[in-house]
Amino acid sequence: MSTITPNALQSERPPIIPNSFNANQPATIRLYPLSNYTFGVKETQPEEDPSVIARLDRLNDHYEKHGMRRTCEGILVCHEHNHPHILMLQIANAFFKLPGDYLHPEDDEIEGFKRRLDERLAPVGSLGEGNKAADWEIGDCLAQWWRPNTETFMYPFVPAHITRPKECKKLYLIQLPETKVLSVPKNMKLLAVPLFELYDNTQRYGPQLSAIPHLLSRYNFEFVNEDGEVVAQTPTAGQENYPKTRVLAGGNEDVDMKTDEDQKWDELKKEENGAN
Repeated sequence: MSTITPNALQSERPPIIPNSFNANQPATIRLYPLSNYTFGVKETQPEEDPSVIARLDRLNDHYEKHGMRRTCEGILVCHEHNHPHILMLQIANAFFKLPGDYLHPEDDEIEGFKRRLDERLAPVGSLGEGNKAADWEIGDCLAQWWRPNTETFMYPFVPAHITRPKECKKLYLIQLPETKVLSVPKNMKLLAVPLFELYDNTQRYGPQLSAIPHLLSRYNFEFVNEDGEVVAQTPTAGQENYPKTRVLAGGNEDVDMKTDEDQKWDELKKEENGAN
């Protein structure tokens, strides 16, 4: 078994192919390269609440008037160097979140979610010419997180002593088309974060975002290049071009994900090449 497709394989020793191991798998997800997408910026979207306490007070008001709040967020996946990257927003250079938001009480779940995605990411002006409103392919619901009380903690289950949770947040897989134009508000950054950076990184990203690699592990991926050819079939490691968290809009610098050990290894290779 190899991550390299048969047409792209160049080795004189092809891999041994075991019996099929795809029983009860969901449909394969096709990922397109980050370079296929166009990114821009649009007007600032200020936060609705000046503080965490104000946000929780607004949640409590919503619950008293309309019952449990419904929130939908999207996991948008593309690839770079044949490794899945998740598109997410960064607010105030510190707080990370997925595109989406709470639904209005009268909203249908899917149509309301599409409108929320448009508010966050739909292009405006010349970039938006020819784009359809609510043009999103909403895929599987990958997770549900529950807020038992008017507090900051959310759980992937309803605690046994809770009968009336205050909020339910659903995470949906968003199937990106081959090309798309996205715009991010000026007060936010749109990042492309590799899966390995999210995995087990609760300290930086929190429990919801760091669980995304687990949620996506049920899928097989096909990685397509800019020419529309499938060049790999599963996530790969050890690429010569090391993946980074990419700042797509709202910032100027990419964040290198190499560890100190990786840097030392690169320096050793350079010294060996110089000696030869």
